[in-house]
Amino acid sequence: MAVLTSTPPRRRTRKADDGVMTVGRSRIGNLVANAAGLIFAIVMFFPVYWVLITSFKPQTEWSSFTPTFVPHAPTLDNFTSAFNAPLFKQSLINGILVTAMAVIAALIVGFLGALAVARFRFYGRRAIILVVLAVQLIPFISLLIPIFLMLQSWHAVGNTLIGVTLVYTVLILPYTVWMLRGFIAGIPRELDEAAMIDGCTRGQVFWRIVLPLTGPGLVATSVYGFIQAWNEFMIINTLNDPEHQNLMAWLMQNQTSRGTYWGPLMAGAIITSIPVVIFFLAVQRNIASGLTAGAVKG
Repeated sequence: MAVLTSTPPRRRTRKADDGVMTVGRSRIGNLVANAAGLIFAIVMFFPVYWVLITSFKPQTEWSSFTPTFVPHAPTLDNFTSAFNAPLFKQSLINGILVTAMAVIAALIVGFLGALAVARFRFYGRRAIILVVLAVQLIPFISLLIPIFLMLQSWHAVGNTLIGVTLVYTVLILPYTVWMLRGFIAGIPRELDEAAMIDGCTRGQVFWRIVLPLTGPGLVATSVYGFIQAWNEFMIINTLNDPEHQNLMAWLMQNQTSRGTYWGPLMAGAIITSIPVVIFFLAVQRNIASGLTAGAVKG
């Protein structure tokens, strides 16, 4: 007696114009997906567009209750006002110094810590990895008062950048260790062993093999650290006086009891984003390779 078997229906396949086979999606589905993506892109880009056009509006337009989506009389007065504002240049220099020192210190300490965790076996190694991961779950703002009291006892608050630099380094360090551990773990141990057989010491293996191969990972990690330190506001605004703050804290000067100066505020926001864009463009060639290198192992 023949047994009847049913086969599941095949999903329709359609060859697109570019030669790619699409499975189970009709023309209407493509239109809906494209429309949803376009709407999402517009919603995400609109705040950036609004900041940009407001920075070029004269005071009569940005202070008006009737919004305008295109400046009728574009002007650079807001940028001039921001550049000539008190403490702007000093805040710019402070932000660059604090961010650069914090990122460099976090990369040096984090790289050595990640190297120890990824390459050496010792008691408590797994516990250290879990602690590094758990620290990132704690809201850093909850530690602000103890940090302030500790730095105050060291005379590292108010008129110095040392205290806030140490705090930023600690803020970036857990992520740096966690990311670089994945990059270093992706380097085969056989390379270390082969180099040591050829006569290299531990230090030479580090400088000639591990460090060059981890270069893209260092770049990718530094981008995150730079953005996090550069955009931080609450910590430096709490620890330091106005003459030793960054541009993020300087932006608050455009908010007074008499109102908010939206034009200079938006112009200042555009200016503060320029260093991040420049840094990203300078290292963008190594970002893609760095992000994928750490996803292989570890």
